[in-house]
Amino acid sequence: MTDALDLRQSSTGDPADRLYAIVEQGLCIGCGLCQAVAGPQRVAVTKSSSGYLHPTVVGPLDHATVDVIYDVCPGTRVDGLPEHLVDDDTKIDNVWGPWRRIVRAWAAEPAVRFEGSTGGVLTALGQYLLSSERVDAVLHVRASTEEPTFGEAVLSFTEADVLAGAGSRYGPTAPLLTINEALDRGKTLAFIAKPCDIAALRNLARHDRRVNELVRYWLTPVCGGFGAPSFTANFVKGLDVDPEELTDFRYRGRGCPGPTVATTAEASHERHYLDYWGDDSTSWVLPWRCRICPDGIGDSADLAVSDTWPGGSPTRQESVDDPGTNAVVARTVAGQQLLEAAEADGAVVIEYDVTPDDMSIYQPHQMHKKYAVDARFKALGDAGRIVPETNRLRLAELAAELPVSVNRYQREGTARRLAEGKGTEPRPTPRSS
Repeated sequence: MTDALDLRQSSTGDPADRLYAIVEQGLCIGCGLCQAVAGPQRVAVTKSSSGYLHPTVVGPLDHATVDVIYDVCPGTRVDGLPEHLVDDDTKIDNVWGPWRRIVRAWAAEPAVRFEGSTGGVLTALGQYLLSSERVDAVLHVRASTEEPTFGEAVLSFTEADVLAGAGSRYGPTAPLLTINEALDRGKTLAFIAKPCDIAALRNLARHDRRVNELVRYWLTPVCGGFGAPSFTANFVKGLDVDPEELTDFRYRGRGCPGPTVATTAEASHERHYLDYWGDDSTSWVLPWRCRICPDGIGDSADLAVSDTWPGGSPTRQESVDDPGTNAVVARTVAGQQLLEAAEADGAVVIEYDVTPDDMSIYQPHQMHKKYAVDARFKALGDAGRIVPETNRLRLAELAAELPVSVNRYQREGTARRLAEGKGTEPRPTPRSS
C-alpha cells in the first residue's frame, strides 16, 4: 500500500489515485466537500455502486487541488474547536471537550418537540435563529426527494422549512455539496450538520474566508454514525418492501425516539426504532469511518445536542412514554448566549444543568470510542494507511489514561479488522441507473 505521507503530498503519480485512496481506505464520509473544492466538472459526489455517496473523478484533476482536498476532507483531517473560540473561563474535559454550560432541555413548542428526533432542540434553535434575525438562512439536511433513505442539503429561510427537516437522517448525506452556492449568496448562515461535517466546514474556513464571515452559528447532534446502505436496504427488505419502491423513509421523530417508518405508494410499514438499530450499539452496522471517528461529540461546534438515555439507548417501553429531552453542550460564548437567549425568549425549556460525567452516562459509547481512537489510529499507521490528522481532540491524553493492555487490545483489534478487509472499499464508480 502507498505510504500515507506520499498521498498527503504532491507527487508525480495520478492525482485521481490520491483522491480515490481516501475512499478505498474507508475514510470518505460522503460530505460532498471535495466536489465543492474541485468543482463538479472535475469531481462528482454521487451514489456509487457500493451504495454510498462517494467522489468520482469526471474531469482533469491536478495535485494542487487534491492537496486542498486532503487538508479539508474530514476523512483526512479533524480538528477541535479553533483556539480563538476557547475563552479563558471555558472548561475542557478530556472526553467531552470545551464547555461553558451543559443542560437538559427541550423545544418549548410541543409540536416541535414531538417532530424532533429527541427533544427538538436543534430544530427549535434553527427556527429561533431565523425568527430572531440572527441569521438569514439555515443550512441543514432533510429527507432526500430522490433517495428516501438518504438525506440532502437544504437552505431554509423560514421556520416551517426548518421544521420540515426535523428527524434524524441515518443515511448517506452530503450537506456541503452546495456550500459554494450558499456562500455565494452573501447571506449570514447557521450550519446544522453531523460533527464530521462541522469539522469539514471548519477546515474549509482556512481556505475560504467567507466561511467565518458568513457562518455565524455551528450546531450539531452528538453522532454515533449512520447505517451502512446495505444495512438499511436489508431492513427494508425484511418488511417485505422493495427498497426501489420506497416513497419516504423516516428513521425516527414524532416521539422520542419515535418509530422507523418505511412508506411506499401502497402502504406504510412502522417499526420500533430499536427494530432498526438493535437493542445495543454492538449491533450497529456502520461505515468504517464512523467506527474510527475521532469526534462524534461535535468538538468544534458552538452547540452539540444529544440524546439523554442512561446507557446510550432507549428501552422499548420508555421510548413510548418519553416526550423527549436533549442534553445541550454549549462550547463557545456564541453558543451559550444563543442557548440562554432562546430560553429567555421561550424557544427552548432548560430543565437543569448537568456535567460531563452525566454526558458519559447518557452517551457511554461516545466516551469509549474517544478513549479508543488513538490506538485505532496507530493501527492504521501500522498498516501503512492514511492516518487522519487531528488537533485539539486530546486523543493522546485519553490513551495515556488507559492501561497498556487496553490500548494494545484496541490496536490489535483494529489491525485484525483491517486484515479482514473491513476498512477497505472498492474504487467508486457511478451506479448504473
